[in-house]
Amino acid sequence: MSVARVFVRSIGIGNRFAFSRARLDELFPRHKPAFRGHYQHCLVERRGHILEVTINRPEANNALTPMANDELEAVFDAYLADGDLWVAIITGAGKRAFCTGNDLKHTASGKPSWVPKTGFGGLTARAGRNKPVIAAVNGYAMGGGFEIALACDMIVADTSAQFALSEVRVGLIAGAGGLQRLTREIPRKLASEMILTGRRVGAEEGRQLGFVNAIADEGRALERARELAETLLECSPTSIRLSLDLLNESERFSSTVDAVRHRYAAIDRLLRSDDMAEGVKAFAEKRKPRWRNR
Repeated sequence: MSVARVFVRSIGIGNRFAFSRARLDELFPRHKPAFRGHYQHCLVERRGHILEVTINRPEANNALTPMANDELEAVFDAYLADGDLWVAIITGAGKRAFCTGNDLKHTASGKPSWVPKTGFGGLTARAGRNKPVIAAVNGYAMGGGFEIALACDMIVADTSAQFALSEVRVGLIAGAGGLQRLTREIPRKLASEMILTGRRVGAEEGRQLGFVNAIADEGRALERARELAETLLECSPTSIRLSLDLLNESERFSSTVDAVRHRYAAIDRLLRSDDMAEGVKAFAEKRKPRWRNR
């Protein structure tokens, strides 16, 4: 019996192997997180410390194919690796839809389908994200589109916004985090109704339920999200990042007291940060702080 050594790499489309590391890297290279000069399925714009990501498939109501998901994963990988970007906004091109989830025409075509390791839109299964992302929802946020919005830290919706976990109406389930997140963000019985019936919820009802932070006039969700992002920029990016680290770590505790008493490395890092020293000094000197993100 002969034994051969193999090298395996797990990627969104599945596990791939080769008989040498060099061959594996040649076939399935590891890419250093970086922004590309051009994207096929999304638009990417830097506005100072803010990154704006626009799903750019309006002809398909911004529904996502596997290739579009891969692009979004790469964009958010680059966002998290870039120390000069502190806040991201994700929105959809056009006025009709933020994102209507999985592109069912692609699925029905029989072409290969997969989801990247970081989940739908590169966000829904991303572990340990510690930079804020705001969803600017214009029009429909259906299925996976709603799941992307729920995976964000805040949701700004215009008055035309409609939210639904509509998977049950096409023989699917909300398997990209919608079931878990919605039942944690709104009362269980109301979440169950939305999940089991696919019922649509408008922007105002979404705010009453608690998953929408702010409502903008129709067509102005991105503008309102920019205002919210600017408010975040007034705060220490180090404090925001470490707050998200602490929140992520605290989710493993079922007891609030245990969560509070746990020793968090984020607090130790905060105490050693330049931003903490600058914030205290600026307060004492009655001036605006000059954040360094360290």
